[in-house]
Amino acid sequence: MQTKLNRRTISMPARYLINAALIALFLFGGSAFVGSGAVSGYFIKVLMLIGINVILAVSLNVATGYLGQLPLGHAGFMAVGAYTGGIFLKAVRADQASGVQYALCVGAALLLSGIVAGIFGVLIGIPALRLRGDYLAIITLGFGEIIRVVLTNIDEVLGFKFTYGASGLKRIPKITSFFNVALMAVLTCLVIHMIMKSRHGRAVLSIRENEIAAESCGIRTTYYKVMAFTLSAFFAGVAGCLYAGYLGSLQPTTFGFMKSIEILVMVVLGGMGSMLGSVLSATVLTALPEALRAFSDYRMVVYSLVLVLVMIFKPTGLLGQYDFSLSRILEKLMNPKEKRRKKEGGADE
Repeated sequence: MQTKLNRRTISMPARYLINAALIALFLFGGSAFVGSGAVSGYFIKVLMLIGINVILAVSLNVATGYLGQLPLGHAGFMAVGAYTGGIFLKAVRADQASGVQYALCVGAALLLSGIVAGIFGVLIGIPALRLRGDYLAIITLGFGEIIRVVLTNIDEVLGFKFTYGASGLKRIPKITSFFNVALMAVLTCLVIHMIMKSRHGRAVLSIRENEIAAESCGIRTTYYKVMAFTLSAFFAGVAGCLYAGYLGSLQPTTFGFMKSIEILVMVVLGGMGSMLGSVLSATVLTALPEALRAFSDYRMVVYSLVLVLVMIFKPTGLLGQYDFSLSRILEKLMNPKEKRRKKEGGADE
């Protein structure tokens, strides 16, 4: 005989409150800890680089893990955002601003970088996403290389200094801080999570599972593929702007083919379709080379060996398609007898 379980759940306002409290604790607590001088400047720079790579990995996961495509030009969108942000920051002299004006300059640079990269995502995505698999990888790789070559040679076409070609864009105001990176990493994860939980996100996931079936059900596959591709490019541009403000100088060669592969490896290692996996893999793959710097002669061997072992024993990535939910974990803790009752009910049947 079945009995109705009084299962305790967390209301939606309470979920929002818990998430907001944790985000505030992470941002302001982390900033206070970093600003207290308890950690070295080198460690802070590593943390900022981890945050930038988290944004890149999570954004690429939209196109690879959620949409099921294989683009290899993510570094191109990062380059567009980096140069857009760098040129804008130099033009408005953000390093001479302060207070509200400084915050507005930084916010405008991040937004402008994302928008310009998103526009390139639309322009590239409309023709490229008509292809699939290896063909899509090849054409996006070509577009990424075109962007790099254009950044190198556009000054000769324009007749004046714009990107400064192969010599690089220098003296970019260093606006990137731990708080900026942490805030944008949280916003990136939050926005992508909310979109993927909406009906638009479900449409994107349906295209990954079976594009023909999704189209037969009335889903506008071309629209949603371009939307996901553009969203991915937008946040890559934001990460590029943070990267420009982190280094203070840019070289076109930084955004070559290997940079795209590096970002793709982070997504594949963490698990295609797992946001938490992308965050963890970006953290590990950024920190591991730095941790092994003392063994400079062998660190790349160890780094490569870790990747090989993961791909052999866990080909779906560290977390597969696991989607982390704090509310689900808390509800399980609130209902410790639920699992046992389900087992007993199954045994009775």
